[in-house]
Amino acid sequence: MFTVGLYPNVYKKNLMKIAGGLINWFENRDYSVMLPQEVADSLYLSHLSADKDELVKKIDVAVTLGGDGTLLSVARQVAPYEIPILGINLGHVGFLTEIEISDLYTDLERFNRKDYSIDIRMMLEAEVVRNGEVLESFLALNDVVVTKGPFARLIRLKTYANEDYVDTYHADGLIIATPTGSTAYSLSAGGPIINPDMDLLLLTPICPHTLRSRSIVVSKDDIIKVKLLAEHPEIMLTVDGQQGYELLPGDQIIVRKSSFSTRLIRIKKRSFYDVLRKKLSE
Repeated sequence: MFTVGLYPNVYKKNLMKIAGGLINWFENRDYSVMLPQEVADSLYLSHLSADKDELVKKIDVAVTLGGDGTLLSVARQVAPYEIPILGINLGHVGFLTEIEISDLYTDLERFNRKDYSIDIRMMLEAEVVRNGEVLESFLALNDVVVTKGPFARLIRLKTYANEDYVDTYHADGLIIATPTGSTAYSLSAGGPIINPDMDLLLLTPICPHTLRSRSIVVSKDDIIKVKLLAEHPEIMLTVDGQQGYELLPGDQIIVRKSSFSTRLIRIKKRSFYDVLRKKLSE
């Protein structure tokens, strides 16, 4: 039996009604449906629950019910298992999600007929290194960001690509983004929009204190190393805007292309440029 992992954002409006309708739709077509335990409990669907670490070993597809943030969170969980994601948009912009509520069951019928393609998106892996020891590692679909804390003090970020010195950014931070992430934080910081079919890394300084600091596009094979030269401790590493890790002066952040990829189910025959025009005009 084909098993669907349903990942709803429990804070979205009308979620109970929409999730219930989805579960009925899948079960009426002989799909098995499972939810992460904490989500299932909050929706009074405990009979469909599974521990999240076990869930990814049992499902054939992940269906997200929320916005891009929900999809980003799930992408980091399922990418190591090569599970494709079908995103249903309950948010606003929705660059990553595929189905709008107005087209929900029409598009699901196309999914049921296997009338879809799989869009492969590159991901990043990041390591926090302190005194030569790797303290933590992360997986990201959009971006890895080194940023200052709550006080208005610049930080200095000495940046290398494959041990070649790039620049020392005097800035509020530095964004290392995938092409998928080029339309997220990097875009807000003045970075370029990049077609997500490309494989590359994008470095975008945040509010640099110099006119010469601009976004740089580097090879997908480059290994980016950022050394923190700040004297104050209010520095954070954030991953996809969802995971955070407190950094200290002298820490190094190592970022490279991950061996894992995100697989997005595409039902509509839309180009990236069609989506871009529509979403940026909303």
